[in-house]
Parts: sequence; structure tokens; C-alpha cells
Amino acid sequence: MSTSNNAYWKANLRLMFKLLLVWFVVSFGFGILLFDLLNTIQIGGYKLGFWFAQQGSIYVFVALIFIYSRKMAKLDRQFGVEE
Repeated sequence: MSTSNNAYWKANLRLMFKLLLVWFVVSFGFGILLFDLLNTIQIGGYKLGFWFAQQGSIYVFVALIFIYSRKMAKLDRQFGVEE
């Protein structure tokens, strides 16, 4: 494997790690661990902990898919492997 391939793979892994960390914090942290604390806050008549547990983590996951796609396209151009 060349140096360029290693750099590309490391950049890809860094990006995936960051996005998975965000997904973990939102889904597990906000939806489970901080559920009771977030339920003290209401937005639009709904408790925030309930919102994260039911819908917020799904919205964040979908947003992370689009972010990953955009960032990978940029990474592919940077390393000259775009399709």
C-alpha cells in the first residue's frame, strides 16, 4: 500500500470515528444516559429527552449520512480517487 493510500485510509477512518462518536453521543448519551436530565427541558410541548430518544437520534443519523457523503466526496477529490 502506498503512502497516499495510507493517508486516504487514515483520513477516512478519522472521519468515520468522528461521525460515529456524534451518533453515539446523541443516541446513547442523550437518548438513554441523559434522558431524565433532558426531560426537564420542553420544546414545543415535548420533553427533550423523549424527543432525542424517539426522533432526534434518527434525524441526526440521517444528517450524518449526508455529512459523510459530502466529506467523502471532498476527500476523494483531495486524493484523486473520485468517480
